[in-house]
Amino acid sequence: MKNITYSDGLVEITNDNILLRKYYFPTFTSKRIEFSDIDFVEVVKPGLFTGKYRVWGTGDFSHWFPLDLARSKRDSIFIVHRKGKKMLIGFTVEDSNTVKSILKNKNLLKI
Repeated sequence: MKNITYSDGLVEITNDNILLRKYYFPTFTSKRIEFSDIDFVEVVKPGLFTGKYRVWGTGDFSHWFPLDLARSKRDSIFIVHRKGKKMLIGFTVEDSNTVKSILKNKNLLKI
């Protein structure tokens, strides 16, 4: 049984991984990222060049964002830096303070 520490309409976080809902275009399927595959997670302020208006996919071929129709209204964007991967994954959540706390406790957070 998985131990869910956080869940909203965009992500699900367990003790071992992050599930990004509606990740793949156009199938709406999810992507699971194991914490052991993450180098660090950076938190950035939403802006024109950090993905604030990126609803889904990529605009620069170095960042990929799962679907979030309300991304422009979020207060934080999380950028996942994976070990050995060049493509960065950006995602947003409904409660950024809770997710920041979870990632900080796992020593993955870089602000």
